[in-house]
Formats: sequence, C-alpha cells, structure tokens
Amino acid sequence: MPEEPTGRGAETTTRRLWNRLTWPVWNDRQRRLRAPLRALLPTVVTFLAFALVQTAVRARFDHPIREPLEATGFAVVLVAAVLGSARVLDRRPVSEFGLTLDRSWWRSFSAGAAIATAINAGALLVSLWAGWARLVGVTRGAGDLPFALAMAVVFGYVAVAATWEEFVMRGVLLKNLAEGADGFLPRWAAVGLAVLCSTLVFGFLHGGKVTHASQYGYYLLAGLIFAGAYVLTGELALPVGFHVFYNVTLSAVFGLGHSQQTPELLAVDIVGPALWVGEEGLVFVGFAALGGLALLGYVRWQHGRLALADSVTRWTPR
Repeated sequence: MPEEPTGRGAETTTRRLWNRLTWPVWNDRQRRLRAPLRALLPTVVTFLAFALVQTAVRARFDHPIREPLEATGFAVVLVAAVLGSARVLDRRPVSEFGLTLDRSWWRSFSAGAAIATAINAGALLVSLWAGWARLVGVTRGAGDLPFALAMAVVFGYVAVAATWEEFVMRGVLLKNLAEGADGFLPRWAAVGLAVLCSTLVFGFLHGGKVTHASQYGYYLLAGLIFAGAYVLTGELALPVGFHVFYNVTLSAVFGLGHSQQTPELLAVDIVGPALWVGEEGLVFVGFAALGGLALLGYVRWQHGRLALADSVTRWTPR
C-alpha cells in the first residue's frame, strides 16, 4: 500500500499547485502582482475614482464651487494612487516612480515649464503673423470669479490632471512594462517596447478629441516626448513640468485652446484653417516637436549625454 502523504508533503504539493494557478498574475519571488497588472490597475482604478468624484460633485454643486471641489477630489485620488501603488502594488519607494521631489527635481520641472511656455508663445506669434489668429482682448472668461482666482482654479485642475497622466502613463505603466520585459529582451528593447505601449495608450485616451485618424499623430508625438524625457532621466520632473504648463499656457494664457474652455489672459479668435491651427494643427505639431528637441538639449546639458536612465528598470523592494 502506498504511504499517505505527510503533512509537510501535502503542504508542499498544495503550495506548488497554488503557485502554478496564480503564476499568470502573481510573482511569488517578488511577492507582488505581475508587471501588466501593476501597469494597468492604477490607470483603471483612478479613472473610475475620478468619474465617481465628478459625478458626486456635479450632482450637488454648481459653478463656481464645482470646479475647485472637483480639483481637490482629483488631487486626493492622485495622492492615494501614488501611495497605494507604492505600498500595495509595486512595493517600492515613491521616489522610484520618478517623484524624488528634491531641488534637482524642481529645477527640471521648471525647465520643462519654461520650454512649454516658450513653444506656445511661438505658436501664438506665428498664428498672429500668418493672420490665422486675432487678439480680441485680455483677461476674459472668468465668469463669476475674480480673474486671478479663476486662473488659480484652472491651474490647479490642469496640474492635477496632467500630473495624473504622467504618473500613470510613464511612472507606472511604462516603468512596470520595462521592468517586466527586462531580462526577456535586451534592456534597450524592453524600454523601447514600454515607450511604444505607453505612447499608444496615451494616444487612445485622447481619442475623444480626434475627428480624423491623422490627428492621432499629435497625441502620439506628445506621448513620445513625455516618454523620452522620462526614460532619459528616470524622473517625472521634465514631463510633468512640460505637460502642466503646455496645457495651461496653451489655453488659459495664450488663448489657443480649442477643447479646453478656460479663462484667458490673452483672448484670441482662431480664424485660420484647421489644418494649420486646429487643435492638432501643423503649427502646434511643429512647435511640440521643437519642444521635444529642447527637452533633449536640456537633458544633454544636465547629464552630459543622452542615455537610458538605470532607474527605469530598477526595482528596490520595500
């Protein structure tokens, strides 16, 4: 008669079976979820949380109270996502997402902000020079709020939204996909694959603004610019600074926004052809590309070279 398995043997057999069943979703050695789930869950969960916040606020409050309450709720969700991802999903320090937040980080953030502001100023000057835009006033569209307060609310709203996009698209999705692919692929290929995937997802998330397939090029270019700044520095400072101030200055400062309805420091009427000065027009595409080159120049100046940052595929367990 065969012997009955001992308690230790039965436990080992059960453990092996459990490991096989959970292998597709759980990394037993690292004691955390597999890279694709770590990459996607924060995006899905925070997106649903934002929808709940927006629904709850808009059902109870009207303008001008609604917008600051929404921005505050979104900020709470963002902070919870960063801390939750670090402690529960990724089991890593927050700084490894690219959020060191030290003096160097803020210096790079400011550089990204300055570059974004400069290229949007250039886009405005070209549009005015070509007769595709007309300056019709200043400090308009604040509604029931004082203009300075309305601008502060818009800045907070846009800053939270852009920071969320950079955190989930680059700090979480790109980084985790690069980590997961590293070892199966050469490091440069793993990072390249992660850049491609994050850029495609970024473009897809902006599909609601697109009326023709060619317009995706604008958002794919933006995704590549943000991803490039991230993988060359390992920090979110440049992409966050660039993204926040690109969105704010485009609409609220220089009046060139189409889909974003905001107060405008310079009120501008867009009268030129959509091909050139539409939301995804060639003027904006061209200046966005110049912005990307300027970011590369800054990275080269700061680091002395253009190379993939080691931290992009690094995991420090906590």
